[in-house]
Amino acid sequence: MRNVRISRLLLVTGVAAGLAVGTVPAASAAPQSGGADRYTPGAPGLGDPYFPDEGNGGYDVGHYALDLAYQPDAKHLEGTATITARATQNLSRFDLDLQDLKASKVTVNGAPARFTQGDHELVVTPERGLPRGREFTVAVTYGGTPKTIKGSPIVFGADYGWQYTDDGAFVGCEPNASSTWYPSNDHPSDKATFSYRITVPKDRKVIANGDYQGAKTSGDTSTYRWNENRPMATYLATIGIGKWDFVTGRTPDGIPSISAFDPAYSAADRDRIVQTTNEITDYWSKTFGRYPFSSTGAIVDSVPNVGFSLETQTRPLYGFNVGTGTIAHELAHQWFGDAVSVKDWRQIWLNEGFATFVANLWTEHTGGATTWESFQTAYNRYPADNAFWNQSIADPQRDTMFSNAVYTRGGMTLAALRHKVGDEAFFTIMRDWVAQHRYGLGTTKQFVALSEKVTHQDLTNFFQVWLWDKSKPTSW
Repeated sequence: MRNVRISRLLLVTGVAAGLAVGTVPAASAAPQSGGADRYTPGAPGLGDPYFPDEGNGGYDVGHYALDLAYQPDAKHLEGTATITARATQNLSRFDLDLQDLKASKVTVNGAPARFTQGDHELVVTPERGLPRGREFTVAVTYGGTPKTIKGSPIVFGADYGWQYTDDGAFVGCEPNASSTWYPSNDHPSDKATFSYRITVPKDRKVIANGDYQGAKTSGDTSTYRWNENRPMATYLATIGIGKWDFVTGRTPDGIPSISAFDPAYSAADRDRIVQTTNEITDYWSKTFGRYPFSSTGAIVDSVPNVGFSLETQTRPLYGFNVGTGTIAHELAHQWFGDAVSVKDWRQIWLNEGFATFVANLWTEHTGGATTWESFQTAYNRYPADNAFWNQSIADPQRDTMFSNAVYTRGGMTLAALRHKVGDEAFFTIMRDWVAQHRYGLGTTKQFVALSEKVTHQDLTNFFQVWLWDKSKPTSW
């Protein structure tokens, strides 16, 4: 993600979970037994070091099927989310993350389930315990007015999540706003495939992740279907509702390209953004390995007071008139952040530092400053006593996890690594990183280990001074 107001600064934050009980009667509680076969509740959070209450334990999601209807005039969302998951323990009950929208019915494997709902958690007790390793399906029927998360101190008072527009909605959810519009295991470590069936007034259109499966109009409404068949972190899921102008085609190398534009954008702007997106997608495919997904593109809206872009999977989301550097940054995330996701939010430099470096690489590729020159400019911009250096970007802390240092110093780290080990080794590291962790997760420790394996060098001191020390590096 990138912020237009503060260079390379992401407008996102977290909201603490709370649970106030509101009971809806349904079937009896799941049985529990003693000994090795005992059924126990899944944890209400995954213990992320920055967002310990986000996500849930006891299961892994495989697929989300979202069948929803939205009325822009009433700002009302309703429908059913059907989640296919696998129990990772003998599970007596489990949580789903869901904020402000009210569940009216829950079933597990087709049978009614008992549930309670609080500020952030939907607690589900199935009719019978779910054995470890067993796949199960939970369907949640729910509705209400989606919440825009406003005034977060972590993001300097900015808003994120479900954003209301004049003709629909703009949805950017990093790190934890997915639960404002669908029930989920809302943490990047639990990736899943997605399918969407979204019904809107017939004068509106829907853009989403993945591949367009068609639309059907009946009476006053139209239903749009999309499908993302590669695993995706929950915060990367999006739907955009509005009076879109769609632009479809292929990149020069043949990758399908689907973009949606607010009608306020001129034909010249649309052509520029599509052409730039297509060129960059193809070049990153040559540089870092094949494009990880089945289509590329952009979602470009005109939204007052939204100053961020987000690397929503397959086609980034832009809330402002987007430039080449931002497009390069967000498309870099398709490899670094989307295909390879962070295991926990402490690892965020693996997303933002990488995308910052890669955007500088596009500048180099198109005849501008090299990544080394960009690195030197940034390095010289901040004197040793500047607060910029007083942060360990490998553990940046929750309140400053999207600071300028995480982006810029993260990018400098990779530029310095390239300079130290040479192009052949460096780009081998970058390609191997994607190949080894494609559609999975990565950590700083794993990246350091890979760098040392490829270069046959001890890089302990290098990464210590760049990622961990709270001081300006003077040698490496």
